[in-house]
Amino acid sequence: MPTPPTYADVEKAAERIEGQAHRTPVLTSRRVDAEVGARLYFKCENLQRMGAFKFRGAFNALSRFDPDQRRAGVVAFSSGNHAQAVALSAGILGIPATILMPRDAPPAKLAATRGYGAEVVEFDRYTEDREALARAVADGRGATLLPPYDHPDIIAGQGTATRELFTEVGELDALFVPLGGGGLLAGATLAARALSPTCRVYGVEPEAGDDVRQSLEKGSIVHIPAPRTIADGAQTQHVGVLPFEILRGGPGVGVDAVLTATDDELVAAMRVFAATMKMVVEPTGCLGFAAARRTAAELAGQRVGVVVSGGNVDIARYAALLGDS
Repeated sequence: MPTPPTYADVEKAAERIEGQAHRTPVLTSRRVDAEVGARLYFKCENLQRMGAFKFRGAFNALSRFDPDQRRAGVVAFSSGNHAQAVALSAGILGIPATILMPRDAPPAKLAATRGYGAEVVEFDRYTEDREALARAVADGRGATLLPPYDHPDIIAGQGTATRELFTEVGELDALFVPLGGGGLLAGATLAARALSPTCRVYGVEPEAGDDVRQSLEKGSIVHIPAPRTIADGAQTQHVGVLPFEILRGGPGVGVDAVLTATDDELVAAMRVFAATMKMVVEPTGCLGFAAARRTAAELAGQRVGVVVSGGNVDIARYAALLGDS
């Protein structure tokens, strides 16, 4: 197993993706601040290329492929955002890409992945092992398997989003980060510990799939069935080995705590983003904000960062979710 990345790797990743990844805006809202009772800074990765933070890690990793790897191609598995990120990055770099995606992935994400030029192989997320399937495809083609979060270059690339946040707004009291497989949170933790050492770092996963919280409590990685939640980008069954090594360090070293959000809280957060900040944010991208709203009493008067991880949501599904709330 590779060695977990360090903040130095995040800095190198920032150099590699410069000119390719957008430096996404950090937005604020007086209405939201008044509701929460704190000053919130939203790092808007929903405005990143292909609509999510995943482009950072994918481009960083693929840009490090040697000539033989580039010729043989890349294989990835994802519910959507890593799929699109790998497809787009591979297209930019001239690398053939094959992506395994669940049949029930949002249609917009399936269409976008194919639109970026990747071959899509569909599977059933509830009955098939996506990692085993992807490994078999990669082995059969002599291609490189690039996982969505359990890879040092992926983690380092994702950490550049939080690096930009701290570079722009300075040190923070707390940081809320969406959590699925742990790549984004691990990278955010590396950046926070280097740039804002006293900042409390919170990962937020769906209440229906709190495997990381369970893993940290147990001290070893817990595997769960695929969670049924509208946060499709966080329907992971276990945290990655490398992210877990970074997160398990505890307060001041790793992540301070893992919180959860219900689907109803995610829809409510989507509505605030749409109505107040005029932003389309996918359910997974709302995890951090949903938790910040729930813990508002503990954040009074503080400076709080919220990573908005993505905005890739099928418009019909988006309208239905907001219409049901």
